[in-house]
Amino acid sequence: MNTTIFTEQDIAQLEQRGITLKEAQQQLQHLKEGFPDLDIVAPATISNQGVRRLTVAQQDHYVQLWQDYVKQGHSIAKFVPASGAASRMFKDLYAYLNDPAQDNEPTSAAVREFLASIDRFAFAPLLKDKHGKEAVRCLLEENRYGQLPKGLLLFHTYKDGARTPAAEHLAEGAMVMGQDGQTVKVHFTVSHEHLPLFRQHIAQILPDLQRKYNVQYDVTFSEQSPSTDTIAANADGTPFRNADGTLLFRPGGHGALIENLAKIDADIIFIKNIDNIVPDRLKRKIVHWKQVIAGVLVEEMQKGIHQRPIRVCGVVRNTGEPGGGPFLVKEQDGSISRQILESSQIKEKSLLEHSKFFNPVDLVCSTRDAQGQTYQLRDFVDENTGFISEKSKDGKELKALELPGLWNGAMSKWETVFVEVPISTFNPVKTVNDLLRKQHQPKYK
Repeated sequence: MNTTIFTEQDIAQLEQRGITLKEAQQQLQHLKEGFPDLDIVAPATISNQGVRRLTVAQQDHYVQLWQDYVKQGHSIAKFVPASGAASRMFKDLYAYLNDPAQDNEPTSAAVREFLASIDRFAFAPLLKDKHGKEAVRCLLEENRYGQLPKGLLLFHTYKDGARTPAAEHLAEGAMVMGQDGQTVKVHFTVSHEHLPLFRQHIAQILPDLQRKYNVQYDVTFSEQSPSTDTIAANADGTPFRNADGTLLFRPGGHGALIENLAKIDADIIFIKNIDNIVPDRLKRKIVHWKQVIAGVLVEEMQKGIHQRPIRVCGVVRNTGEPGGGPFLVKEQDGSISRQILESSQIKEKSLLEHSKFFNPVDLVCSTRDAQGQTYQLRDFVDENTGFISEKSKDGKELKALELPGLWNGAMSKWETVFVEVPISTFNPVKTVNDLLRKQHQPKYK
């Protein structure tokens, strides 16, 4: 490996971010050479015992196991990655707003649907009865919905007001993890610029939620460390430099959050994306399946034979959603492991076509050993499972490196169990019009 390509100024930059020279060299090597192919055996299915399908009796057993565990006073937390901005939700609206040719009539079907249904959104009162481009401009610019984090947008309407995804996660946490009067621990990972907004919002909503669900909340936050940023490269694998000659660093993706997860002090940790949330009227089924997979985890922990962190992952039937799924992978020692893989990791596309399940990011984890000591989670990351994407800056093409994904390579060496859960537990909001789906609409309207 070439170790002479970094100048003294470069090394000072690396040290300032907490990145070692060895790590930087390794990143450039990956950007130049790519990552080795995985030896994928097959998609995980019911028939090859890669995915468990539970009977009603088994579900009841695991719910009871979980509820008994909660009553024993164990420390339980919920981990919610919430650093992403909501700008991609409004891609069509931005195109409409910035196109003078659409002043009279939008050409996009998505924009027409938005404008025709504008009163059905929880944020409608913010628009002050404006219509057309005035309403879109009010939403995106005056109310800054294009710059705010997704977790702080108004998603759901209730008789007594509206709730954000952050508030819905607190409510779900109380239903899954709480007993009357107990403390519910919820941790959000947020960007540095949005941290004050999150703190302010949580402080405003916490008293009402605590009264409603009769629990106390312990809400904490963390940011992605600069030490998890990665170096960008030119097409030839050399470091990409800014106009002033300094190295360009980019966020390392959600895999960087393994460092944040490692600092959570809890016996069991739930993980769920910020935008996969429903109103209270639909939470009963969500809570049931959360408790089912948590009960499966408790049973695995009670066996006392695992020498690695354990995760139980809910997986849903594949309905064509883009993203990863559960697969069986042959390791170098000949053993077969269960892995969540992204499509970019799968060279043989026929494997994707035969994949019957999808990863909705519905995990519950144990990061402690049988003696209660927290594992060093970095020891269980497969560094050869990152992602390379093509980006650009200032008109110049570059290669960007993402670290092994949080539920992908960052948990590659964990003990993994896949459990089938119903598609009704997966209700993400990727575009603003997803909020018009019946799952996100109030029943009483």
